[in-house]
Amino acid sequence: MKKIVVALFVVISVFFSYSVYATSENILEGTSAGQLVEIKEKELNELEDYTEAYGSEAYGLTAYILNKVRIYSIPLCFVGIAVGAIWQYVIGIRKLDVHDRGLFLIVSFVTIFVICQVLPLVFAIVVKGFRN
Repeated sequence: MKKIVVALFVVISVFFSYSVYATSENILEGTSAGQLVEIKEKELNELEDYTEAYGSEAYGLTAYILNKVRIYSIPLCFVGIAVGAIWQYVIGIRKLDVHDRGLFLIVSFVTIFVICQVLPLVFAIVVKGFRN
């Protein structure tokens, strides 16, 4: 019985890997290449907008990076807070060290979240308000 299950698993794996490979080849050759170019042009235009808004390439690039960090920190921090809450309130009921680790994770991710959300605003205020 085990041999049949393993053989079936191997056949399914080979079929799945071939279908993924064929799909990836079609994506790279087909319309997705045009979509990748559009995304690249959109990001370059956004970077140019930041450069024009801040008046310097260095300040524009920094503002662009801080904005991307601000956007991508939201889901990452919420996942971290959820993991910390699970460690604190679910697993930490039985084990005190895991309870403390969960609290530490929650506090750390909330701190990282606040810093990532406020840092672009502080950068914009300092650069636009106090720069000559």
